[in-house]
Amino acid sequence: MGGSPTGCPRVGLFVTCLVDLLRPSVGFASVKLLRAAGCEVDVPTLQTCCGQPAYNSGDKATAAQIARQTIAAFETHDYVVAPSGSCAGMLKKHYPGLLASDAAWKARAAAFAAKVHELVSFLVDVRGLTSVDAELEARVAYHDSCSGLRELGVKGQPRQLLRSVRGLQLVDMSDAEVCCGFGGTFAVKYPDISSAIVERKTDNVAASGADLLLAGDLGCLMNMAGKLSRQGRAIAVRHVAEVLAGELQEPAICERTRAPA
Repeated sequence: MGGSPTGCPRVGLFVTCLVDLLRPSVGFASVKLLRAAGCEVDVPTLQTCCGQPAYNSGDKATAAQIARQTIAAFETHDYVVAPSGSCAGMLKKHYPGLLASDAAWKARAAAFAAKVHELVSFLVDVRGLTSVDAELEARVAYHDSCSGLRELGVKGQPRQLLRSVRGLQLVDMSDAEVCCGFGGTFAVKYPDISSAIVERKTDNVAASGADLLLAGDLGCLMNMAGKLSRQGRAIAVRHVAEVLAGELQEPAICERTRAPA
């Protein structure tokens, strides 16, 4: 690891495809939060996709090729942080298995995985953050994404920081830990099942009385935002990083990603 001449931990931000292409404000919010937590932030230009679509489709050779490129791009950083439990889970939990039979990359993959973290869990569990300097008058429901919760143990960390946001009321939502129906390629392979699952989710969001829905995975957020929009429900949808960083200038996700009429 290269370290930083300033003495601050050097963090490589894994931006994710969806953030890069559809919601760059999440990336900027992530940088702001990491810098406020005393980190030096770098965004390696050689990063691409985490390889999850190929991996989930059974194309392990392509996924392994992507893994090698990603590891090489971030190898000199002290930490690798992603504003996505799904992508962070792929980097941390699946890269070592993908490269386990490659003698030249096995140890490098294990060392890389050990320094990978989801954004909010990194802020709380590694940097010891207990509060943020942000303000928002809103009733907020939080959805736990499957990968973040089950692979990385992200549950209490975002809620802890959200409770420190001035004016924010965190409301309980039924089945907050239940899948939203996206599941990456699952939504493409099984659209009817996916639609039924997300409809239950949006019904629970509406029943909570929240006017703002948050999560830590943009794929989940886009799926739920699309359903809320089609149902005509006036519930805004945001990535949790945008709220914690006090960066809500961008349109809500349902407005930004809605298909033209």
